[in-house]
Amino acid sequence: MSEPLSLTIVATVMGALIGSFLNVCIYRIPRGTSVVWPASSCESCHRQISWYENLPIVSWLALRGRCRTCHTPLSISHPIVEGITAVMFGAATWYYGPSPALAAQLIFGCALIVLFAIDLEHHLLPNVITIPGIAVGFAFSFVTGPGWVGSLVGALLGGGSLWLIAEAYYRVRHEEGLGMGDVKMLAMIGAFVGWKLTLVTLMMASIAGSIVGLTLVAFRKGDMKYALPFGTFLALGAALASTVGQRLLDWYIGLYPTV
Repeated sequence: MSEPLSLTIVATVMGALIGSFLNVCIYRIPRGTSVVWPASSCESCHRQISWYENLPIVSWLALRGRCRTCHTPLSISHPIVEGITAVMFGAATWYYGPSPALAAQLIFGCALIVLFAIDLEHHLLPNVITIPGIAVGFAFSFVTGPGWVGSLVGALLGGGSLWLIAEAYYRVRHEEGLGMGDVKMLAMIGAFVGWKLTLVTLMMASIAGSIVGLTLVAFRKGDMKYALPFGTFLALGAALASTVGQRLLDWYIGLYPTV
């Protein structure tokens, strides 16, 4: 087995394990409890979960998605998060290899997964992730792209643009349209990807949010004031921007050749 392939397999397994921890973060952070103590337990019967019941993906399948004791259904989001994180770790390791860029992408990706899931369920973007994320993204910019200037501009542009949109909406409608969590999340995204891909992120998130919002209205599942978790769309937009965003930019710029 070649070294790159074996490293990718190890990274994939490690990603599944990290995904299990992300599930803990997704459940506990909104509830304000520690992510390291106590050990995981069933939400229904409160029995402490044994280590062999906590194996990523495998245990959920072996238990058929139910608690071993009380048979309460276990959320399918658990193996989904573990699987996505495993694929992310494997693909990023294969693409970047051992490097600062790999570490930056994996930390960024893990933050996006947690923020996506928490905002989807709770309409909340915790400061404990977004604010340190801004600092971490900026710190990595000294040893990897987009460079510290691009990172700083990205954070200011990301946070500043959403803040201006939120402020303008409030002054016109006299009600909140965006929360400060969205502002801090886009600032974090900007710190990791730079100002150009921050614009790509915002564009993709806005398009996706508009499509989903109009679909809900069309099927009468909400109205024009229905509160969508914009952080979930920012997470999706950032994931796309950080992987294929530069290619999209190059394609778009290529549509307008210079004279």
